Amino acid sequence: MIQVLIIEDDPMVAKFNAIYLESISGFSVAGFAKNIEEGREFLRLSHVDLILLDVYMKGPTGLELLMELRKEGDSVDVILITAANDKATVQQALRYGAVDYVIKPFTFERFQNALLQFKKQFHLMNRQEQISQEEIDNLLQTSNRKDRKTFEPPKGLTKITLSRIVKQIIAWEGKTFSATELAEKTGISSVSARKYLHYLVEQKLIDADVIYQETGRPLTNYFLKPEKVDILQSLMTS
Repeated sequence: MIQVLIIEDDPMVAKFNAIYLESISGFSVAGFAKNIEEGREFLRLSHVDLILLDVYMKGPTGLELLMELRKEGDSVDVILITAANDKATVQQALRYGAVDYVIKPFTFERFQNALLQFKKQFHLMNRQEQISQEEIDNLLQTSNRKDRKTFEPPKGLTKITLSRIVKQIIAWEGKTFSATELAEKTGISSVSARKYLHYLVEQKLIDADVIYQETGRPLTNYFLKPEKVDILQSLMTS
């Protein structure tokens, strides 16, 4: 679970940021701070993976905190969520390593995109020591890039059924599952479930692992690649 500190001086905004955050799989609110001093104290005492940081607050600004953290060698990831939209502030935030910059007022979709992109990066960086060029390219490819790969199910597979399957797979994030379990949960046949799973494996959106049971028969277990959650969500029909 990605632990998030919300530093925001408006209690109502902090509350809604927390509600939004915890509606996205894989994130948990580690704590709140209404100013930079409280935020620093929380960081000193607790583990945090990500900070949602406002800029304008009484006393030191969020941008000052970000700059201080980097000068101290603290690499905790930061997403700025702020009304500050002047070029100088945006440039400084990005130069000091903010992973995203969300301007208030924002839509839930924009907030969600920021968090999902961060989650993809977080899991990739913590999963392995070496990263391929393909993984880097995929990581840097944001959701609104025109050249983003589109996924069209082949003949014999429908978008509606694919959406139902994807929804269940996302709900199982972090767990392995079989084609039989997926079929039972989605109400389709095991044969159909295997066809959709084979397609998702081919597209490198999920992984498959073959194990051998005591009888010697192979059993294929599937699991979701955390960094692919946002792409899978794009396959869900409204």
